[in-house]
Amino acid sequence: MAAENPSSRKKPGNVFGQVVVALELPLVMAGSVVIGGGIGYLLDRYLSTVPMLTVVGGILGFVAGTWDIIRRLTQDERRQGKRNGKNSG
Repeated sequence: MAAENPSSRKKPGNVFGQVVVALELPLVMAGSVVIGGGIGYLLDRYLSTVPMLTVVGGILGFVAGTWDIIRRLTQDERRQGKRNGKNSG
């Protein structure tokens, strides 16, 4: 029976990091929409343009949240690739 290569095993810290990212991403999205919509709401009250700027702010918050999530996931994927490249060579 062949022994398993120790470098191919996943480390516990790696799993913990993935859990943190998985819990963080929904909060990033919700926070972006709430902040964008909140800024739009305040501008609506100041400029009396109800509810146009609230909707625009919410949409911009959604776009910003999506962009940030994609950015974070690609950075995490690059880090994982660098770690795996170091362990295999």
